[in-house]
Amino acid sequence: MTTFTPRRAARVLLVDGGDRILLLRGFDPARPEHRFWMTPGGGLDADESPAAAAVRELAEETGLRLAPEELGTVVWRETTEFTFDSRWYRQEQEYFLARVPAWEVDTSGFQEDERNSIDGHRWWSLPELATTTERIYPAVLPTLLWEALSGGVPC
Repeated sequence: MTTFTPRRAARVLLVDGGDRILLLRGFDPARPEHRFWMTPGGGLDADESPAAAAVRELAEETGLRLAPEELGTVVWRETTEFTFDSRWYRQEQEYFLARVPAWEVDTSGFQEDERNSIDGHRWWSLPELATTTERIYPAVLPTLLWEALSGGVPC
């Protein structure tokens, strides 16, 4: 029987003026061949709100500093189970939408775990996201992004 470590996380759909979303290219240090693209974000610290965690992680991973109230409402929630660095997690996470005209990503704020598991970033258009054969987390991201950009709040 698999024992899961419970975890809460917050993630950001960071969208630029061309309706492109920023994704980070990650990998599992225990399985470096397991490559994937994901939104900026990560685990909540003790007594941290999801919005506060989302903006903290966004600053660490992209250099963009926003106030929690600039994120608006949660656009999606999910519970996911995954293995990372030989440990199983059951993660409850919330996704926020943030829009910027443009942004030059600065990864100098990476923490050690990010330096050891993220090796790139890219802005993706919705058509690119919908047709890629690369692994994207969450798998429903094309639909989620389309709904968020069209004013729907899918959660």
